Formats: sequence, C-alpha cells, structure tokens
Amino acid sequence: MEQGTFLYVNGKKVYFDSERNVLEILRKANIDMPTFCYHSELSVYGACRLCVVEVEGRGIVSSCSTKPEPGLRINTSTSELREIRKISLELLLASHHQECTSCIKSSSCKLQEIARKLGVTEVRFSRTEKKLPVDSSTHGLLRNPNKCILCGDCVRACSEIQGIGAIDFAYRGHDLQVMPSFGQLLGEVQCVECGQCARVCPTGALTPKVTVDQIWSVLENKEKVVLVQVAPAVRVALGEVFNLDPGTDCTEQMVSALKLLGFKKVFDTSFAADLTIIEETNEFIQRKQRNKNLPLLTSCCPGWVKFAELYFPDLLGHLSTCRSPQQMFGAIAKRVISKQLGIPRERIVMVSVMPCTAKRGEASRPEFADELGIPDVDFVITTQELALMIQQAGLDFKNLPPESFDLPFGFKTGAGVLFGASGGVSEAVIRFAAEKLTGQPLEQNDITEVRGENGIRHVTFALGEHVLRLAIVHGLRNARRLLNEVKKGKLAVDFIEVMACPGGCIGGGGQPVYNDISVRKARAKALYRADKNLQLHRSQDNPYIGMLYESVLREPGSHEAHTLLHTKYINRASLFEGEVILSGSEDTNVVEVKLCLGPQCLSKGSDELLNKIVNYIAEEGLTSRVMVVAHSNAEGCSQESIYATVDGEVVERCSFETLREALLHRLSEVKEIE
Repeated sequence: MEQGTFLYVNGKKVYFDSERNVLEILRKANIDMPTFCYHSELSVYGACRLCVVEVEGRGIVSSCSTKPEPGLRINTSTSELREIRKISLELLLASHHQECTSCIKSSSCKLQEIARKLGVTEVRFSRTEKKLPVDSSTHGLLRNPNKCILCGDCVRACSEIQGIGAIDFAYRGHDLQVMPSFGQLLGEVQCVECGQCARVCPTGALTPKVTVDQIWSVLENKEKVVLVQVAPAVRVALGEVFNLDPGTDCTEQMVSALKLLGFKKVFDTSFAADLTIIEETNEFIQRKQRNKNLPLLTSCCPGWVKFAELYFPDLLGHLSTCRSPQQMFGAIAKRVISKQLGIPRERIVMVSVMPCTAKRGEASRPEFADELGIPDVDFVITTQELALMIQQAGLDFKNLPPESFDLPFGFKTGAGVLFGASGGVSEAVIRFAAEKLTGQPLEQNDITEVRGENGIRHVTFALGEHVLRLAIVHGLRNARRLLNEVKKGKLAVDFIEVMACPGGCIGGGGQPVYNDISVRKARAKALYRADKNLQLHRSQDNPYIGMLYESVLREPGSHEAHTLLHTKYINRASLFEGEVILSGSEDTNVVEVKLCLGPQCLSKGSDELLNKIVNYIAEEGLTSRVMVVAHSNAEGCSQESIYATVDGEVVERCSFETLREALLHRLSEVKEIE
C-alpha cells in the first residue's frame, strides 16, 4: 500500500513525490495529457494551453506550470476543458500551413496526433496563414515558418541544451515569429546544425533535410560504384520507424535492406572508429608525455567542432587533428577500393548513413576533398532518410533475411561500436591507452565510470604509474561551462570528450524522433550489448586495421596517416563582415551605439542586451538621435564583458545599466555642444 503525500485526480487518490508539476503526476497516473510545449529536458513554458486542468477552488490552470500540493482536487476531462483544448488546437490549425500528406514529419507530427486524439474533424476559424519563405540555407536542416505553431520548443532546445540561441522569438502579437536574429537565414547565424531544434519541434517547421532523390539517382547510374557506410548509432534506432522496440539492434535487417536498395558494398563506420582510436590515442599519449596542448579535445562530432571554431577559437590547438570516423572512412575507402577494383576514384560514390544532421555540413568542408574537388564522402543521409528509402522501396523490414557487412571495412571491435554513446570514445581510448602505456591489456574491458546520463562527468583513471584525468560532456551548453572552467584554470584535465547531442550520437537530430529519455537510454544499452556480443573489444585487436597500416598507412601518425586521416580547423569567430544598422539614421549628428555580436559576446548575452537597448531607445523617443549598429569584433570578443562602444568610447563592464548611462551621458554632451 502506497504511503506519503497525495492529491486527487478525477476523484481518485494519486500519490506523488519528486514530480515537478501536476502534469508529471497525471502522466504517472496514466493520463496522457496533450501538450506541445512541455519537454522533460526543457524548462516549463506553458504556452500551448492544451494541458489545462480544473483545480477545485482555483479554476482552470495549466498542469505543466502548476506545482503539486497535498489535497489538490483536479479534474482533467470536463466538457469545458475538452472544448478549450479543441478551440486552442483549431486556432493553431487556422494559421498552419496544412500540407500534411507531403510533410516529412507526417508520421511523427504531434499536431496531427493531438488533433486526432481530441476529435478535431473541422477547423471553425478562418484561415489566417501568411506565406513565408522556406529557409534551406544550411546543409542539414530545413526551416518552414509556415508550419510553426510558436510553441517555443526549438528556441529553448537551442538555448537550454546547446547554449547557442541561434533562433528566438521576434516581433509581437499577430506578427510573432520564431526566426534567426535580424531576419537572417539559419545558415548565416551561429547555428551548428546539431538538429536538436528539429528533434523537439512537434510539427514540420524544423526538420532534417531530405535528399534521398539524389541517392536514388546515383544508385541508378551504371557508371558509378556506390558504397555505403553506416554509423553505429543508426542500427539501434532505425527499427523504431518499423515498430520495433527502442534499442532493438537491427543490424542484419539494415544491411539486408541496404543491399536490396542497390548499394555495391555495405560497410561499418565502426571500422573507422577503431582507426580513429589508434590515431587519436597515439596523439593523446604524445601530448601527455610532452605536456603540450592539454587537454586534448575530441574531434568526432561535427556540431561540436563547429561550435569550437565559433566560440573557442583560442582552444583549436587543443582539438585533436583526427578527422571524424566518417571522414576517415571516406578517404580510406576511396583510395583502397579504387585500387582494388582498378577504377578511377571519381567513379566511386561514398554514401554515409548517420544519426546526425551536422554530418552533411562536415562532408562538404573543402579540406575533405581531393585536388579535383571530389569529396571523400559524396552524400550523407540520416537515419530518418534511410527509413524513408526502405519504405519507398516497399521492403518488409522486420522480415528481411539477415545479411552481414562486407569485408574488410565491415569488421569492427566493440570499442568502435561504443562511439555512438556519450563516453564511448573515452572508454575506447582507455582500452588502447592501457596497453600502450603499461604493455598489458586491461583485465576488464568495461569501464563503467565513463558511462552515464549526466551532462558532465569526471573520471580519474590509473594505468600503472600513469594517471589520466578525463572529462566527458554532452550538450554544448555543458561543453561551454566545462571549457570556461578549463580556461580560467579551475579544472585540470588531460582529455575531454565532447558530443553535441544529449546522450551522444544516439540522440542525434537525424534519428527517429523521440520524446521520452528512456528511448535514448535503451539505444545506449543496445550499443553496450553489441560490444559485449562481439569477440574483440579493443581497437588495436582489429586485424584489418593492422593490415591497413601495413599496406597503406605504415604507422600511426605517419605522413601517409596525416594526409588521409587528419585535418585542420578554421577560426569562425566572425559571423559576418561589416556592420548592420538596426535603429536610427546615418545622420552625422546622431550618437552611435555599437554592439558586438561575435560568438564570444553572444555567449555573454549581447543579443539580449541589443534588444533591450533598441527597445529603450524606441520607448524614450530617441530613435532620431541614436543609431544602433551591430557588428562582429573578434578583438572585442576577447574581453571579459560584452564589447560595446558609444561614439567610439568602450563601455567598461558593459551591462544594460552601464550602456544606458554611457548613452545618456553622451547625449547630454552632444546637446550642450549644439
């Protein structure tokens, strides 16, 4: 019998303990309240008004923003509540671009799902939608503002999970929109294409781009030899699209499907993950022995790499020079297979299936192409897109006969498979470093200390006389916190693994959409099971990796290895060139306020400060006397506070108050001169 604190739901006693709000208690009581704007990973917003309940003595309230109290009496399904929910949904539909049958989000659209559950069969309000341009400026994401319902999920995911704020609300009232700053395209702002906005978006307003038509076209080209590599996280999530339980390892059916789709060879990116471990661990040990450029920062995640180039250009010397497994694989496969088949490199097409929306941007980087401009990886599709291709081909996925990856690049160890989960790279590095430093392999391969769901994890690992200090972080907001501690000298570590997405690649923006964190945990468990089920668990034990070094690479860190497996990085601290005038005129008599919107200043809140000062100037009637200019100043970004000037004078310890004071002081000086 349950004991403790309780309240009443529809007349029945329901006990609660650590639940944050009434909505969580209702779900605990198996009442599936509809909601758009509530995510357990995000702050409570309370905008959609679908989760309304009636609390005795208080009236109708949002359950997500109501704290539980002992003895509350709650009704969840009165006729009035049902009508409120229907009206709220109909109002959303009246302003929604209803192309549901052709929308990529159709099978996972919460708007459709809730409309069906609430019994909405007609929209009783006049259509109010405006046709806005679709933003396809990034490599991996598509933003269609015509399908936005203003729930704010994407805004909070970008800010609270990633700490970036590439999109936010703009304008007011009827004109309210979610958009990048200053009306720019998503590809023109500080977006790293991680896709977490698309993951939480309940409609088709933000989705991974769909490029499967290009893949079908190249598969039908008889002049091309089309190869495919598949990342480890894909195999434990793909089955969800075909009604398999989360975490089901469907490797054999997946490989079978890819061969039936027409790919000449099906390889495993985990092979290149093993290769990455050999190169990266050797690089790490050399730095550790020389005590140079520590901590080493991992480089497998393209969202994280772009984040580092934008916000921490001063730490790029700490970033491992190793390419990601995807890019290592493309470079090696094109070189080796072109020789094996006796065909020119340009006839080989390398397709990657990735859980990540940022991988397409990574593949397009000019440093990952040969002197003729032919990329190492030609096309990248997401897990969602592979599922779409399987459906388009009419394949009965669950009942496909099992197939295995092709050799040699389909062979991997358990260490390579672990790359799909946060902590997996660190675990694989320790498995190799132990043998490299002590001459003896670990007795126990499972290093559970590096595993877990916490956004930041610290591990100290003793290997004989050597002590390795590691940090594992997922989510870029957590990465920012950790790196700021390192820069301030508050944290001493040797090795930092960073993954942009929650949980690592298993939570990537290109994976099947999930709303429950238990799905992500199930995917991680499946990768750990796959490691246990393989005969080899250490990257150095992969025999085909040894053969590759003998035939092509010679040794880790060699000239050949650096040419094919390593890379360089770009300082992206300046988001745009020149200046953007946001308020006022260019009259010579006006006072000029300039604010830096470079990445470092943005991380300190310069965009919020900009909004405040523009609104203040408008409210005080100063628009004709003050010109506000946004610019990107790399030098200014290095300051402790936001970089701002008033008529060329730097505002020290800049905040809204100090900037306003400096502005008013300068205005009074100008008036005296006049």
